Amino acid sequence: MSVLLSINHLGVALPPDADRPWALRDLSLDLRYNEIMCVVGESGSGKSMTASAIMGLLPERVQPTQGSITFEGRDLLQLTQEELRQWRGARIGMIFQDPMTALNPLHRVGDQIAEMFLTHRPKLTRQDVDARVLRLLEDVHIPDPTATVRAYPHQLSGGQRQRIGLARALAVEPKILVADEPVSALDVSVQAQVLALLTDLRQRLGLSLIFITHDLRVAAQVCDRIIVMKSGKIVEQGPTYQVYQQPQHAYTRQLLEATPGREWQVSAA
Repeated sequence: MSVLLSINHLGVALPPDADRPWALRDLSLDLRYNEIMCVVGESGSGKSMTASAIMGLLPERVQPTQGSITFEGRDLLQLTQEELRQWRGARIGMIFQDPMTALNPLHRVGDQIAEMFLTHRPKLTRQDVDARVLRLLEDVHIPDPTATVRAYPHQLSGGQRQRIGLARALAVEPKILVADEPVSALDVSVQAQVLALLTDLRQRLGLSLIFITHDLRVAAQVCDRIIVMKSGKIVEQGPTYQVYQQPQHAYTRQLLEATPGREWQVSAA
């Protein structure tokens, strides 16, 4: 399977007043075409910082010190802020743990999805944009798209807001979707619906996903490959079934043993 995005020996430094000098140390991984790759670990392991580095959204005073993030022949770390703004959303989309991070509470959700087209596809007519917004809402299984486009975020449930965030991220057909804890704030039943939707969209759209999660049960349901992180470093990686059934690192075994309810199944497919 061909490599779509490659991180090579990435180092990210924290500010001098932080509790440690680095957020990421010598991080190397590859994302393949049409793959769902999970990055798992406890809070502070560096998984969300990895997502932020890919998106060019590192916090102020947090800087890459070495390495590269290569996508479509370009090192994302070398892009200007303007180039990053063009790539972000158009080539690489992102959904967040809290969809309100990406949604403006003062604007109708239809207008917020339309904004993606107006920014990245300015030649589209407003009629075309409106039609595409409705189609996107259908794609993410919003029950009444025509009514939903007129709603404000606070009028929707958490699961519906996450679907709106997903529709917005997919608007201009990115090659990669970075999902940072996208279901951790949702009820279990809604989690299952969103996970099934992501798997379906991967198959239909040919997406590659970087799925950030602390929940090993979630990772078992959706991921082809697992990256286990601890203290800013990768300690283990491999196919999902291999990591779950034959963990090599003590930290991976510790995470598995601490996972409540071992009734979930891992597919070797």
